Amino acid sequence: MTDDTSPRLILVLGDQLTPDLSALRGADPSRDRVVMAEVSDETGYVPHHPKKIALVLSAMRHFAEELRGQGWDVAYTRLDDPENAGSIGGELLRRAEEMGTSHVIATEPGEWRLIEALRELPLDLELREDDRFLASHARFDAWAEGRKSLRMEYFYREMRRETGYLMEGDQPAGGQWNFDGDNRQPPPREGADLFRSDPMSFTPDEITEEVLALVADRFGDNFGDLHPFDLPVTRAQARRALTHFIQTRLADFGPYQDAMLLDDPYLNHALISPALNIGLLDPREVCDAVQTAWEAGEVPISSAEGFIRQVIGWREYVRGIYFREGPGYPRRNALNHQRALPPLYWGAQTKMACLGAAVDQTKRLGYAHHIQRLMVTGNFALLAGIDPAEVHEWYLSVYVDAFEWVEAPNTLGMSQFADGGVIASKPYVSSANYIAKMSDYCSGCAYSATVKQGEGACPFNLLYWHFLTRHRARFEGNHRMGRIYSTWDRMDDKKREAILSEAEDFLSRLSGGEEV
Repeated sequence: MTDDTSPRLILVLGDQLTPDLSALRGADPSRDRVVMAEVSDETGYVPHHPKKIALVLSAMRHFAEELRGQGWDVAYTRLDDPENAGSIGGELLRRAEEMGTSHVIATEPGEWRLIEALRELPLDLELREDDRFLASHARFDAWAEGRKSLRMEYFYREMRRETGYLMEGDQPAGGQWNFDGDNRQPPPREGADLFRSDPMSFTPDEITEEVLALVADRFGDNFGDLHPFDLPVTRAQARRALTHFIQTRLADFGPYQDAMLLDDPYLNHALISPALNIGLLDPREVCDAVQTAWEAGEVPISSAEGFIRQVIGWREYVRGIYFREGPGYPRRNALNHQRALPPLYWGAQTKMACLGAAVDQTKRLGYAHHIQRLMVTGNFALLAGIDPAEVHEWYLSVYVDAFEWVEAPNTLGMSQFADGGVIASKPYVSSANYIAKMSDYCSGCAYSATVKQGEGACPFNLLYWHFLTRHRARFEGNHRMGRIYSTWDRMDDKKREAILSEAEDFLSRLSGGEEV
């Protein structure tokens, strides 16, 4: 143990780039040393998208400079430093020996993997709560305790009451808790996006250019395009991006948040989740800004509510689930799906226009919005019975905003039903009809969304029924799925046999590596 006057190491991770981070609070720049490190364990535990690696490393380097400007002694290890220990734990041990201390203060990491690694170190570790979130672990557990089901909607309502966002006294503004009825419109008509601005882009400075050269050299073979790189890498840039979104795209965010267009990857989405998830933005300041815009009459309540729900509802909820369920959560496979992730997820040719578009966009941008992830790439993986561990690793790898606390519950719980219903009351599966309604993907596809079976039938239509039949014992008693099974039972026997046979043939070709 150390006394109150001995020096301490203050660990700051790549997704903790927040000036008032709990680990920094109360520390003394005159005696304590901040430790920041770019290490191979973090850049390589999955094959991250090059844009993600560049974002985190550049933001880290900028943040370190800001800390130094505030008088902090920052021991910063670059990825190409010959003395680099290769892991966060190794760097802490190296710096502890240099400084002659064993006392480390850290804010709790957002991944069980790192929490366990820190706890195993032979150091005096003070692990502080990450209070950048609205709901502490204790707060979430208090809400969850004794409930038969942990549905986000009810958690979200409590967060609204506690924060006061979009509230009129103890009642929701506008007389309802959500505006989903207004917020699930198909894509805007052709030409309606003529005057909509894209997300704000930022020209790389000297620090970022140096990072880009390093990433190109070391991670050039990873899935994903490094250039162009225009993401915000400082708090000042992130705040500008937030303001730009509120002024130019928030008003129509609500109605079109589920829509998908081939030539318009962003639509009205904010694209601030990367900055939010690495700490350049705070959820409170984001929601405060949206609340202010709504109060000023600049945005309709449907859009303000749809956005705030994503931040104080869904984002806080999935974090609560991740930590409540424990370290084994990412390994769950309730449906026993074992099929390998097919090459099309890594850019191999496919005749399915929707999957091709979503994967190509992901490769170019490291970005896809929630419906593209849930109802295109996720829906297909679930219908095809792909191993959820492989799906989880893919999402964690390819999206710039993916960190396990937020990605794992979204993938394993919401998308793949691998947690057996902790998050979702039923699996999020659909036939081609949903994609046809909510996108323009189907217009140029080799398959037809309206053909249910036979020549040209969309694989989503075939796999939908195949999934439901192979998991009938589990789901036919679900009150939200009973009518679906009744529809299947009313079909002609020969038609049902043909659908299942064609689905089996498709899955065989998928597993065989053929283009599908």
